[in-house]
Amino acid sequence: MTATGPALTALAQGWCALSLLHGRIEARIERELEAKHGLSVREFSLLDVLSRQHNGPGGHLQMKQVADAVVLSQSATTRLVTRLEDRGLLTRYLCDTDRRGIYTDVTEAGLALLAEARPTNDAALREALDEAAKNPELAPLVRAVEELHVPVA
Repeated sequence: MTATGPALTALAQGWCALSLLHGRIEARIERELEAKHGLSVREFSLLDVLSRQHNGPGGHLQMKQVADAVVLSQSATTRLVTRLEDRGLLTRYLCDTDRRGIYTDVTEAGLALLAEARPTNDAALREALDEAAKNPELAPLVRAVEELHVPVA
């Protein structure tokens, strides 16, 4: 079934509201992380994703998986990894079993910064959601986000 007429308008309006909510949340978190920790939202997300890797089977993510997790192209992810590596927050090394594979791990300094920044991220997210909940168009989306229980990979 394809959406036409008023249904398409409602669909488009829903998408605009979701985009607006995302933009407001991201901007709020970006300001707070940058001001307090010198991190962008993407940098925080990358550190977070990579910090959840482990050394067992399937424990290390390929660059494509990392790019998908942080919603960036592979080339943009590689540039982001390089910036964080230059800051001493990440390290790269060759895979023992496949010399073509390169692993990326969070350094101790990266883990410390991530732990320091996580409360800031969480507080900024909460504040952004609370502010958005005051807007009647965004309130249903805020409730939906709050009710999500998505397992972290």
